[in-house]
Amino acid sequence: MSELLHLEGTIPDESAGLRLDQALAQLFPDYSRGQLSKWIKAGDVQVNTKQLRPRDAVSGGEAIVISAQIEAVDDRWIAEEIQLDIIHEDDEVIILNKPAGMVVHPGAGNHDGTLVNALLHHAPQLDAIPRAGIVHRIDKGTTGLLMIAKTLRAHNSLVTQLQEHTVLREYQAIVMGVMTAGGTVDEAIGRHPIDRKRQAVIGSGKHAITHYRVEQRYRAHSHIRCQLETGRTHQIRVHMAHIRYPLLGDPVYGGRIRLPKGASSHTIETLQGFRRQALHAGLLGFIHPASEQEVSWQIDIPEDMQTILTILAKDKKDNN
Repeated sequence: MSELLHLEGTIPDESAGLRLDQALAQLFPDYSRGQLSKWIKAGDVQVNTKQLRPRDAVSGGEAIVISAQIEAVDDRWIAEEIQLDIIHEDDEVIILNKPAGMVVHPGAGNHDGTLVNALLHHAPQLDAIPRAGIVHRIDKGTTGLLMIAKTLRAHNSLVTQLQEHTVLREYQAIVMGVMTAGGTVDEAIGRHPIDRKRQAVIGSGKHAITHYRVEQRYRAHSHIRCQLETGRTHQIRVHMAHIRYPLLGDPVYGGRIRLPKGASSHTIETLQGFRRQALHAGLLGFIHPASEQEVSWQIDIPEDMQTILTILAKDKKDNN
């Protein structure tokens, strides 16, 4: 099964000097550079109405039109009857609340039981949409709202809004350390030079901006809200660890757990038993692809994070 994909965009001035395939990979991040290069070679990409080679340099400002046939999702992505917590669904989009522990895409070590497997069972037509309609992702251990495109029109619209940084994405997190105030982290993120499974703040990485504000302070922790301008892999986790306020429970970037001085054994046991990053995508908003109206959804933090906040509040009260 295949379907026509139509994308339009303009090469930004900051991409001047890059190869065409590199510039397109930045302009359309939902598609791999390899796939984009294939489309260029097949004549499916027009640059100012002309066809170029993948290695040709761009100057910035070029109008890009891509018209290509996309194939069905990987045959290994099998539909599975897995319950989904769907917050909203219409003809164009699905908004769902992903639980902790669910992987978004099938991959090495996770061939089934993923969100993609569940979506293909719920809406089989998603096999004709790139990445089964998933235009952004959250980590396995993170909970919260995800938007799924059910049509190519919706997919193109949502990807464009993500590229233009107009999608509202607010997260709640519990970090270790007592923050004095909110702020902004504007630091590039890329793959760690030594540990390739990790991300890191690195000069050669991609531009990344996270805004954060303090919701509540406790004796050794803070409850914060983070708003993303960009959507880099592990962005909040990496940025918070970089400014020395790592997320509670983060198995990759958390480091040594911090405990309130003189905390009760119950408080200590509960904090040590929290085994995922305390991060929840609680607010999501965008322009609806069909109505062109602003829409948004908000959900409360999950029970396990609320339990932590309740215990931290009690610890603070008991030790004032």
